[in-house]
Amino acid sequence: MLVGTEDAFRAVASRDARFDGCFIHAVRSTGIYCRPSCPARTPKRTNSVFFATAAAAQASGFRACRRCLPDAVPGSPEWNLRADLAGRAMRLITDGVVDRCGVRGLADQLGYSERHLTRVLTAELGAGPLGLARAHRAHSARILIETTAISFSDVAFAAGFSSLRQFNDTMREVFGTTPTEMRGRAQRRNDAPSGAGTVQLRLPFRAPCDASGVLRFLSQRALDGLEEAGPDHYTRSLRLAYGTGVATLRPQDKHVACTLRLTDLRDLGSAVTRLRRLLDLDADPIAVREVLGADPALSGSIARSPGVRVPGSVDGLEILIRAVIGQQISVAAARKTTERLATELGDPLPHPHGSVTTLFPTAEVLAERVMEALPGPRRRAETVRDVAAAVAEGRLALHPGRDEAELRHELEQIRGIGPWTSSYVTMRVLGSPDVLLIGDLVLRRGAGALGLSEDPAVIQEHARRWSPWSSYAGMLLWQAAVEPPQLQAS
Repeated sequence: MLVGTEDAFRAVASRDARFDGCFIHAVRSTGIYCRPSCPARTPKRTNSVFFATAAAAQASGFRACRRCLPDAVPGSPEWNLRADLAGRAMRLITDGVVDRCGVRGLADQLGYSERHLTRVLTAELGAGPLGLARAHRAHSARILIETTAISFSDVAFAAGFSSLRQFNDTMREVFGTTPTEMRGRAQRRNDAPSGAGTVQLRLPFRAPCDASGVLRFLSQRALDGLEEAGPDHYTRSLRLAYGTGVATLRPQDKHVACTLRLTDLRDLGSAVTRLRRLLDLDADPIAVREVLGADPALSGSIARSPGVRVPGSVDGLEILIRAVIGQQISVAAARKTTERLATELGDPLPHPHGSVTTLFPTAEVLAERVMEALPGPRRRAETVRDVAAAVAEGRLALHPGRDEAELRHELEQIRGIGPWTSSYVTMRVLGSPDVLLIGDLVLRRGAGALGLSEDPAVIQEHARRWSPWSSYAGMLLWQAAVEPPQLQAS
Protein backbone atom coordinates (compact mmCIF):
# COMPACT_ATOMS: atom_id res chain seq x y z
CA MET A 1 0.00 0.00 0.00
CA LEU A 2 1.44 3.36 -1.06
CA VAL A 3 0.23 5.28 2.02
CA GLY A 4 0.28 4.71 5.77
CA THR A 5 -2.80 3.90 7.83
CA GLU A 6 -3.36 7.41 9.17
CA ASP A 7 -2.90 8.98 5.74
CA ALA A 8 -5.33 6.42 4.35
CA PHE A 9 -7.99 7.33 6.91
CA ARG A 10 -7.56 11.04 6.16
CA ALA A 11 -8.04 10.26 2.46
CA VAL A 12 -11.26 8.38 3.28
CA ALA A 13 -12.54 11.17 5.54
CA SER A 14 -11.98 13.72 2.75
CA ARG A 15 -13.28 11.33 0.03
CA ASP A 16 -10.11 11.94 -1.96
CA ALA A 17 -10.55 10.28 -5.36
CA ARG A 18 -6.80 10.51 -6.04
CA PHE A 19 -6.36 7.44 -3.82
CA ASP A 20 -8.97 5.28 -5.55
CA GLY A 21 -7.19 2.07 -6.53
CA CYS A 22 -4.21 2.76 -4.27
CA PHE A 23 -5.81 0.93 -1.33
CA ILE A 24 -9.09 -0.59 -0.18
CA HIS A 25 -11.08 0.72 2.79
CA ALA A 26 -13.14 -1.87 4.66
CA VAL A 27 -15.62 -1.26 7.48
CA ARG A 28 -15.87 -3.87 10.22
CA SER A 29 -19.37 -2.88 11.34
CA THR A 30 -20.92 -3.38 7.86
CA GLY A 31 -18.64 -6.05 6.37
CA ILE A 32 -18.24 -3.93 3.21
CA TYR A 33 -15.14 -2.67 1.42
CA CYS A 34 -15.08 0.55 -0.59
CA ARG A 35 -12.91 2.84 -2.65
CA PRO A 36 -11.48 5.78 -0.62
CA SER A 37 -13.83 8.30 -2.29
CA CYS A 38 -17.03 6.38 -1.49
CA PRO A 39 -19.77 8.93 -0.65
CA ALA A 40 -21.04 6.84 2.28
CA ARG A 41 -20.74 8.27 5.78
CA THR A 42 -17.22 8.03 7.19
CA PRO A 43 -17.10 5.28 9.83
CA LYS A 44 -15.43 5.46 13.19
CA ARG A 45 -11.67 5.12 12.98
CA THR A 46 -11.83 1.95 15.10
CA ASN A 47 -14.12 0.32 12.52
CA SER A 48 -11.84 1.04 9.54
CA VAL A 49 -9.32 -1.43 8.21
CA PHE A 50 -7.18 -0.99 5.09
CA PHE A 51 -5.96 -3.47 2.50
CA ALA A 52 -3.56 -3.28 -0.40
CA THR A 53 -5.90 -5.20 -2.72
CA ALA A 54 -9.56 -6.12 -3.10
CA ALA A 55 -8.50 -9.76 -2.91
CA ALA A 56 -7.14 -9.21 0.59
CA ALA A 57 -10.41 -7.63 1.68
CA GLN A 58 -12.37 -10.53 0.19
CA ALA A 59 -10.11 -13.05 1.94
CA SER A 60 -10.94 -11.33 5.24
CA GLY A 61 -14.67 -11.74 4.64
CA PHE A 62 -15.64 -8.31 3.29
CA ARG A 63 -17.84 -7.81 0.21
CA ALA A 64 -17.75 -5.02 -2.36
CA CYS A 65 -19.81 -1.86 -1.90
CA ARG A 66 -22.67 -1.66 -4.42
CA ARG A 67 -22.66 2.12 -4.26
CA CYS A 68 -19.06 2.98 -5.17
CA LEU A 69 -18.04 -0.24 -7.05
CA PRO A 70 -14.49 -0.36 -5.64
CA ASP A 71 -13.24 -2.67 -8.41
CA ALA A 72 -14.18 -0.13 -11.14
CA VAL A 73 -11.27 2.21 -10.40
CA PRO A 74 -7.80 2.80 -11.83
CA GLY A 75 -5.26 0.20 -10.78
CA SER A 76 -2.59 0.99 -8.24
CA PRO A 77 0.45 2.85 -9.61
CA GLU A 78 2.41 0.73 -7.15
CA TRP A 79 2.74 -2.17 -9.62
CA ASN A 80 4.82 -0.08 -12.02
CA LEU A 81 6.83 1.55 -9.25
CA ARG A 82 7.64 -1.77 -7.61
CA ALA A 83 10.18 -3.91 -9.43
CA ASP A 84 10.08 -6.59 -6.73
CA LEU A 85 8.49 -10.02 -7.01
CA ALA A 86 5.07 -8.90 -5.73
CA GLY A 87 4.83 -6.04 -8.21
CA ARG A 88 5.91 -8.17 -11.17
CA ALA A 89 3.52 -10.95 -10.14
CA MET A 90 0.58 -8.54 -9.96
CA ARG A 91 1.24 -7.34 -13.51
CA LEU A 92 1.05 -10.93 -14.76
CA ILE A 93 -1.97 -11.88 -12.65
CA THR A 94 -3.98 -8.97 -14.06
CA ASP A 95 -2.95 -10.15 -17.54
CA GLY A 96 -4.68 -13.47 -16.79
CA VAL A 97 -1.62 -15.72 -16.43
CA VAL A 98 -3.06 -17.65 -13.45
CA ASP A 99 -6.32 -18.34 -15.29
CA ARG A 100 -4.44 -19.57 -18.37
CA CYS A 101 -1.42 -21.32 -16.84
CA GLY A 102 -2.20 -21.83 -13.16
CA VAL A 103 -0.04 -20.83 -10.20
CA ARG A 104 2.77 -23.08 -11.44
CA GLY A 105 2.78 -21.26 -14.79
CA LEU A 106 2.95 -17.91 -13.01
CA ALA A 107 5.79 -19.09 -10.79
CA ASP A 108 7.70 -20.45 -13.79
CA GLN A 109 7.46 -17.14 -15.64
CA LEU A 110 8.76 -15.31 -12.57
CA GLY A 111 11.49 -17.85 -11.86
CA TYR A 112 10.40 -18.85 -8.33
CA SER A 113 8.75 -21.82 -6.66
CA GLU A 114 4.98 -21.83 -6.13
CA ARG A 115 5.47 -22.00 -2.37
CA HIS A 116 7.80 -19.00 -2.23
CA LEU A 117 5.61 -16.96 -4.57
CA THR A 118 2.48 -17.66 -2.51
CA ARG A 119 4.30 -16.79 0.71
CA VAL A 120 5.57 -13.46 -0.67
CA LEU A 121 2.23 -12.40 -2.15
CA THR A 122 0.32 -13.30 1.01
CA ALA A 123 2.77 -11.35 3.17
CA GLU A 124 2.93 -8.32 0.86
CA LEU A 125 -0.62 -8.11 -0.53
CA GLY A 126 -2.78 -10.05 1.91
CA ALA A 127 -3.76 -12.75 -0.59
CA GLY A 128 -2.07 -15.47 -2.59
CA PRO A 129 -2.07 -15.78 -6.39
CA LEU A 130 -5.36 -17.73 -6.46
CA GLY A 131 -7.13 -15.09 -4.36
CA LEU A 132 -5.73 -12.25 -6.47
CA ALA A 133 -6.77 -14.01 -9.67
CA ARG A 134 -10.24 -14.69 -8.25
CA ALA A 135 -10.76 -10.97 -7.56
CA HIS A 136 -9.70 -10.11 -11.10
CA ARG A 137 -11.99 -12.84 -12.45
CA ALA A 138 -14.95 -11.44 -10.54
CA HIS A 139 -14.29 -7.97 -11.94
CA SER A 140 -14.24 -9.33 -15.51
CA ALA A 141 -17.50 -11.18 -14.87
CA ARG A 142 -19.18 -8.04 -13.55
CA ILE A 143 -18.22 -6.17 -16.73
CA LEU A 144 -19.71 -8.90 -18.90
CA ILE A 145 -22.88 -9.09 -16.82
CA GLU A 146 -23.49 -5.35 -16.97
CA THR A 147 -22.38 -4.57 -20.54
CA THR A 148 -23.46 -7.60 -22.59
CA ALA A 149 -26.59 -9.70 -23.07
CA ILE A 150 -24.79 -13.06 -23.22
CA SER A 151 -25.98 -15.90 -20.99
CA PHE A 152 -24.59 -16.30 -17.49
CA SER A 153 -23.08 -19.65 -18.38
CA ASP A 154 -21.13 -17.94 -21.16
CA VAL A 155 -20.14 -15.15 -18.75
CA ALA A 156 -18.81 -17.71 -16.28
CA PHE A 157 -16.78 -19.48 -18.96
CA ALA A 158 -15.45 -16.23 -20.45
CA ALA A 159 -14.41 -14.85 -17.05
CA GLY A 160 -12.44 -18.01 -16.23
CA PHE A 161 -14.69 -19.79 -13.71
CA SER A 162 -14.61 -23.58 -13.76
CA SER A 163 -18.36 -23.99 -13.23
CA LEU A 164 -21.59 -22.02 -13.15
CA ARG A 165 -21.96 -22.83 -9.45
CA GLN A 166 -18.52 -21.43 -8.67
CA PHE A 167 -19.40 -18.30 -10.67
CA ASN A 168 -22.70 -17.76 -8.81
CA ASP A 169 -21.12 -18.37 -5.40
CA THR A 170 -18.25 -15.97 -6.11
CA MET A 171 -20.49 -13.16 -7.35
CA ARG A 172 -22.71 -13.45 -4.27
CA GLU A 173 -19.72 -13.56 -1.97
CA VAL A 174 -17.82 -10.66 -3.57
CA PHE A 175 -20.68 -8.34 -4.52
CA GLY A 176 -23.43 -9.44 -2.14
CA THR A 177 -25.91 -9.97 -4.96
CA THR A 178 -26.76 -12.37 -7.76
CA PRO A 179 -25.81 -12.02 -11.43
CA THR A 180 -29.50 -11.60 -12.29
CA GLU A 181 -29.86 -8.67 -9.89
CA MET A 182 -26.65 -7.09 -11.21
CA ARG A 183 -27.87 -7.21 -14.79
CA GLY A 184 -31.28 -5.89 -13.77
CA ARG A 185 -29.73 -2.84 -12.10
CA ALA A 186 -27.59 -2.18 -15.17
CA GLN A 187 -30.66 -2.32 -17.42
CA ARG A 188 -32.55 0.06 -15.13
CA ARG A 189 -29.64 2.50 -15.57
CA ASN A 190 -30.38 2.30 -19.31
CA ASP A 191 -26.95 0.84 -20.10
CA ALA A 192 -27.44 -0.64 -23.54
CA PRO A 193 -25.98 -4.15 -23.71
CA SER A 194 -23.47 -4.93 -26.43
CA GLY A 195 -23.77 -7.70 -29.00
CA ALA A 196 -22.05 -11.03 -28.58
CA GLY A 197 -18.29 -10.58 -28.76
CA THR A 198 -18.50 -6.78 -28.44
CA VAL A 199 -18.03 -5.05 -25.10
CA GLN A 200 -18.44 -1.33 -24.35
CA LEU A 201 -16.26 -0.17 -21.47
CA ARG A 202 -15.24 2.90 -19.56
CA LEU A 203 -11.57 2.80 -18.61
CA PRO A 204 -11.14 5.00 -15.51
CA PHE A 205 -8.04 7.05 -14.75
CA ARG A 206 -6.72 9.46 -12.13
CA ALA A 207 -7.29 13.01 -13.26
CA PRO A 208 -5.74 14.86 -14.88
CA CYS A 209 -4.91 12.50 -17.74
CA ASP A 210 -3.38 13.54 -21.05
CA ALA A 211 -4.82 10.51 -22.88
CA SER A 212 -4.99 12.57 -26.06
CA GLY A 213 -1.23 13.09 -25.84
CA VAL A 214 -0.64 9.33 -25.72
CA LEU A 215 -2.95 8.81 -28.69
CA ARG A 216 -1.03 11.48 -30.65
CA PHE A 217 2.19 9.58 -29.94
CA LEU A 218 0.59 6.35 -31.13
CA SER A 219 -0.99 8.04 -34.16
CA GLN A 220 2.37 9.32 -35.36
CA ARG A 221 3.63 5.73 -35.40
CA ALA A 222 0.43 3.97 -36.52
CA LEU A 223 0.84 1.23 -39.15
CA ASP A 224 -1.76 0.98 -41.92
CA GLY A 225 -3.70 -2.26 -41.60
CA LEU A 226 -2.64 -2.77 -37.99
CA GLU A 227 -3.84 0.55 -36.58
CA GLU A 228 -6.18 3.40 -37.49
CA ALA A 229 -5.88 6.82 -35.90
CA GLY A 230 -8.07 9.90 -36.11
CA PRO A 231 -8.31 13.22 -34.24
CA ASP A 232 -10.51 11.70 -31.54
CA HIS A 233 -9.88 7.95 -31.64
CA TYR A 234 -7.34 5.18 -31.97
CA THR A 235 -8.14 1.66 -33.20
CA ARG A 236 -5.81 -1.33 -33.34
CA SER A 237 -5.74 -5.10 -33.68
CA LEU A 238 -4.86 -7.35 -30.75
CA ARG A 239 -3.30 -10.81 -30.71
CA LEU A 240 -4.54 -12.44 -27.49
CA ALA A 241 -4.21 -15.78 -25.73
CA TYR A 242 -7.46 -17.34 -26.97
CA GLY A 243 -8.12 -15.37 -30.13
CA THR A 244 -7.92 -11.91 -31.64
CA GLY A 245 -9.55 -8.57 -31.06
CA VAL A 246 -9.96 -5.00 -32.25
CA ALA A 247 -10.03 -2.14 -29.74
CA THR A 248 -11.22 1.42 -30.35
CA LEU A 249 -10.26 4.04 -27.75
CA ARG A 250 -11.82 7.51 -27.43
CA PRO A 251 -10.66 9.90 -24.65
CA GLN A 252 -13.46 11.49 -22.60
CA ASP A 253 -13.39 13.97 -19.72
CA LYS A 254 -13.42 11.41 -16.93
CA HIS A 255 -12.58 8.13 -18.66
CA VAL A 256 -11.48 6.55 -21.92
CA ALA A 257 -14.36 5.01 -23.84
CA CYS A 258 -13.38 1.59 -25.18
CA THR A 259 -15.12 -0.67 -27.66
CA LEU A 260 -13.68 -4.18 -27.68
CA ARG A 261 -14.53 -6.69 -30.40
CA LEU A 262 -13.25 -10.11 -29.34
CA THR A 263 -13.37 -13.48 -31.06
CA ASP A 264 -13.25 -15.12 -27.60
CA LEU A 265 -14.59 -13.36 -24.51
CA ARG A 266 -12.11 -15.23 -22.31
CA ASP A 267 -9.61 -12.60 -23.48
CA LEU A 268 -11.58 -9.72 -21.94
CA GLY A 269 -9.56 -9.29 -18.74
CA SER A 270 -6.22 -9.56 -20.50
CA ALA A 271 -7.28 -7.16 -23.27
CA VAL A 272 -8.45 -4.54 -20.77
CA THR A 273 -5.21 -4.82 -18.78
CA ARG A 274 -3.09 -4.40 -21.90
CA LEU A 275 -5.06 -1.38 -23.10
CA ARG A 276 -4.75 0.24 -19.69
CA ARG A 277 -1.00 -0.30 -19.84
CA LEU A 278 -0.90 1.05 -23.39
CA LEU A 279 -2.39 4.36 -22.20
CA ASP A 280 -0.69 4.31 -18.77
CA LEU A 281 -4.06 4.81 -17.09
CA ASP A 282 -2.91 3.67 -13.65
CA ALA A 283 -0.30 6.43 -13.27
CA ASP A 284 -0.35 8.92 -10.39
CA PRO A 285 -0.30 12.36 -12.08
CA ILE A 286 -0.13 14.26 -8.80
CA ALA A 287 3.07 12.52 -7.73
CA VAL A 288 4.59 13.11 -11.19
CA ARG A 289 3.63 16.80 -11.14
CA GLU A 290 5.06 17.37 -7.66
CA VAL A 291 8.51 16.16 -8.74
CA LEU A 292 8.74 17.41 -12.33
CA GLY A 293 6.87 20.66 -11.70
CA ALA A 294 9.48 21.62 -9.10
CA ASP A 295 12.08 21.91 -11.87
CA PRO A 296 11.78 25.35 -13.56
CA ALA A 297 12.87 23.77 -16.85
CA LEU A 298 9.82 21.49 -16.88
CA SER A 299 7.21 23.49 -14.98
CA GLY A 300 5.83 25.10 -18.14
CA SER A 301 5.63 21.76 -19.94
CA ILE A 302 3.79 20.17 -17.02
CA ALA A 303 1.31 23.05 -17.05
CA ARG A 304 0.69 22.60 -20.80
CA SER A 305 0.39 18.80 -20.55
CA PRO A 306 -1.26 18.08 -17.18
CA GLY A 307 -1.45 14.38 -16.50
CA VAL A 308 1.30 13.45 -18.97
CA ARG A 309 1.42 9.68 -19.56
CA VAL A 310 4.04 7.30 -20.98
CA PRO A 311 2.81 5.02 -23.80
CA GLY A 312 3.02 1.33 -22.93
CA SER A 313 2.37 -1.71 -25.10
CA VAL A 314 -0.07 -4.50 -25.87
CA ASP A 315 2.61 -6.78 -27.38
CA GLY A 316 6.20 -6.93 -26.15
CA LEU A 317 7.55 -8.48 -29.36
CA GLU A 318 5.97 -5.76 -31.48
CA ILE A 319 7.57 -3.01 -29.39
CA LEU A 320 11.00 -4.65 -29.58
CA ILE A 321 10.82 -5.12 -33.36
CA ARG A 322 9.68 -1.51 -33.82
CA ALA A 323 12.54 -0.32 -31.61
CA VAL A 324 15.15 -2.31 -33.56
CA ILE A 325 13.87 -0.98 -36.87
CA GLY A 326 13.64 2.57 -35.50
CA GLN A 327 17.24 2.76 -34.31
CA GLN A 328 19.02 5.77 -35.83
CA ILE A 329 16.28 6.62 -38.35
CA SER A 330 13.33 9.02 -38.26
CA VAL A 331 9.89 8.12 -36.95
CA ALA A 332 8.45 8.44 -40.47
CA ALA A 333 11.08 6.15 -41.98
CA ALA A 334 10.65 3.57 -39.21
CA ARG A 335 6.90 3.65 -39.66
CA LYS A 336 7.13 3.07 -43.41
CA THR A 337 9.58 0.17 -43.03
CA THR A 338 7.65 -1.53 -40.22
CA GLU A 339 4.40 -1.07 -42.10
CA ARG A 340 5.82 -2.94 -45.08
CA LEU A 341 7.00 -5.76 -42.82
CA ALA A 342 3.61 -6.06 -41.08
CA THR A 343 1.73 -6.00 -44.38
CA GLU A 344 3.85 -8.75 -45.92
CA LEU A 345 4.22 -11.08 -42.92
CA GLY A 346 1.26 -10.24 -40.66
CA ASP A 347 -1.75 -12.53 -40.32
CA PRO A 348 -5.14 -11.32 -41.59
CA LEU A 349 -7.73 -10.62 -38.91
CA PRO A 350 -10.55 -13.20 -38.98
CA HIS A 351 -13.03 -10.33 -38.49
CA PRO A 352 -11.52 -7.09 -39.86
CA HIS A 353 -12.94 -3.78 -38.70
CA GLY A 354 -12.79 -0.91 -41.16
CA SER A 355 -9.18 -0.37 -42.25
CA VAL A 356 -7.83 -2.54 -39.41
CA THR A 357 -7.28 -5.86 -41.15
CA THR A 358 -3.94 -7.25 -39.96
CA LEU A 359 -2.16 -8.68 -36.91
CA PHE A 360 1.52 -8.02 -36.23
CA PRO A 361 3.68 -10.96 -37.41
CA THR A 362 4.45 -13.77 -34.98
CA ALA A 363 7.96 -14.51 -33.76
CA GLU A 364 8.01 -17.78 -35.71
CA VAL A 365 7.17 -16.09 -39.03
CA LEU A 366 9.64 -13.28 -38.45
CA ALA A 367 12.45 -15.72 -37.63
CA GLU A 368 11.82 -17.63 -40.83
CA ARG A 369 11.03 -14.91 -43.37
CA VAL A 370 12.27 -11.51 -42.17
CA MET A 371 15.49 -11.66 -44.20
CA GLU A 372 13.48 -11.62 -47.43
CA ALA A 373 10.79 -9.19 -46.29
CA LEU A 374 12.64 -6.41 -44.44
CA PRO A 375 14.28 -3.79 -46.69
CA GLY A 376 17.37 -1.82 -45.73
CA PRO A 377 20.62 -2.86 -44.05
CA ARG A 378 21.19 -6.60 -43.77
CA ARG A 379 22.55 -6.22 -40.23
CA ARG A 380 19.21 -4.78 -39.09
CA ALA A 381 17.31 -7.68 -40.63
CA GLU A 382 19.67 -10.13 -38.91
CA THR A 383 18.99 -8.48 -35.55
CA VAL A 384 15.23 -8.77 -36.08
CA ARG A 385 15.69 -12.42 -37.07
CA ASP A 386 17.82 -13.16 -34.00
CA VAL A 387 15.34 -11.45 -31.69
CA ALA A 388 12.40 -13.31 -33.20
CA ALA A 389 14.22 -16.64 -33.02
CA ALA A 390 15.04 -16.06 -29.33
CA VAL A 391 11.37 -15.35 -28.58
CA ALA A 392 10.09 -18.26 -30.68
CA GLU A 393 12.47 -20.70 -28.98
CA GLY A 394 11.64 -19.46 -25.48
CA ARG A 395 15.08 -18.00 -24.81
CA LEU A 396 13.74 -14.44 -24.51
CA ALA A 397 10.51 -13.55 -22.66
CA LEU A 398 8.90 -10.17 -23.30
CA HIS A 399 6.15 -9.79 -20.71
CA PRO A 400 5.50 -7.15 -18.01
CA GLY A 401 6.56 -9.54 -15.23
CA ARG A 402 10.22 -9.46 -16.23
CA ASP A 403 12.94 -8.08 -13.97
CA GLU A 404 14.22 -4.88 -15.60
CA ALA A 405 17.94 -5.49 -15.12
CA GLU A 406 17.70 -9.07 -16.36
CA LEU A 407 15.72 -8.07 -19.45
CA ARG A 408 18.18 -5.30 -20.31
CA HIS A 409 21.09 -7.72 -20.00
CA GLU A 410 19.44 -10.35 -22.19
CA LEU A 411 18.55 -7.82 -24.86
CA GLU A 412 22.01 -6.30 -25.02
CA GLN A 413 23.54 -9.74 -25.50
CA ILE A 414 21.87 -9.83 -28.94
CA ARG A 415 24.04 -8.35 -31.66
CA GLY A 416 22.62 -5.07 -32.89
CA ILE A 417 20.82 -4.10 -29.66
CA GLY A 418 22.31 -1.38 -27.49
CA PRO A 419 21.34 0.61 -24.39
CA TRP A 420 18.85 2.88 -26.22
CA THR A 421 16.81 -0.06 -27.49
CA SER A 422 16.88 -2.00 -24.22
CA SER A 423 15.87 1.14 -22.29
CA TYR A 424 13.03 1.90 -24.69
CA VAL A 425 11.70 -1.64 -24.35
CA THR A 426 11.80 -1.61 -20.54
CA MET A 427 10.01 1.74 -20.51
CA ARG A 428 7.18 0.62 -22.78
CA VAL A 429 6.87 -3.13 -22.06
CA LEU A 430 7.54 -3.09 -18.31
CA GLY A 431 6.12 0.38 -17.70
CA SER A 432 9.34 1.43 -15.94
CA PRO A 433 8.74 5.02 -14.75
CA ASP A 434 12.38 6.06 -14.32
CA VAL A 435 13.93 5.57 -17.77
CA LEU A 436 15.51 8.49 -19.63
CA LEU A 437 16.64 7.80 -23.21
CA ILE A 438 19.74 9.98 -23.12
CA GLY A 439 20.92 8.59 -26.47
CA ASP A 440 17.79 9.82 -28.26
CA LEU A 441 18.54 12.77 -30.56
CA VAL A 442 15.00 14.15 -30.49
CA LEU A 443 14.95 14.05 -26.69
CA ARG A 444 18.19 16.02 -26.57
CA ARG A 445 16.75 18.59 -28.96
CA GLY A 446 13.75 18.90 -26.66
CA ALA A 447 16.09 19.57 -23.75
CA GLY A 448 17.65 22.39 -25.77
CA ALA A 449 14.22 23.80 -26.61
CA LEU A 450 13.51 24.04 -22.86
CA GLY A 451 16.76 25.85 -22.16
CA LEU A 452 18.78 22.87 -20.99
CA SER A 453 22.07 21.69 -22.40
CA GLU A 454 21.90 19.12 -25.21
CA ASP A 455 25.03 17.41 -23.91
CA PRO A 456 24.11 13.88 -22.74
CA ALA A 457 26.31 14.03 -19.64
CA VAL A 458 24.83 17.35 -18.56
CA ILE A 459 21.26 16.10 -19.13
CA GLN A 460 22.02 12.97 -17.13
CA GLU A 461 23.30 15.02 -14.21
CA HIS A 462 20.31 17.38 -14.34
CA ALA A 463 17.89 14.43 -14.57
CA ARG A 464 18.72 13.26 -11.05
CA ARG A 465 16.07 15.66 -9.79
CA TRP A 466 13.45 13.92 -11.99
CA SER A 467 13.70 10.50 -10.33
CA PRO A 468 11.60 8.35 -10.03
CA TRP A 469 9.65 9.89 -12.94
CA SER A 470 12.33 10.27 -15.63
CA SER A 471 10.19 8.45 -18.21
CA TYR A 472 7.55 11.17 -17.86
CA ALA A 473 10.20 13.87 -18.13
CA GLY A 474 11.37 12.22 -21.35
CA MET A 475 7.85 12.49 -22.78
CA LEU A 476 7.86 16.22 -22.01
CA LEU A 477 11.23 16.62 -23.73
CA TRP A 478 9.95 14.75 -26.79
CA GLN A 479 6.91 17.03 -26.90
CA ALA A 480 9.09 20.13 -26.60
CA ALA A 481 11.14 19.01 -29.60
CA VAL A 482 8.11 18.92 -31.91
CA GLU A 483 6.00 21.79 -30.54
CA PRO A 484 6.11 25.15 -32.33
CA PRO A 485 8.30 27.66 -30.41
CA GLN A 486 5.37 30.04 -29.90
CA LEU A 487 3.37 27.26 -28.19
CA GLN A 488 6.24 26.53 -25.81
CA ALA A 489 6.46 30.21 -24.87
CA SER A 490 2.71 30.60 -24.30
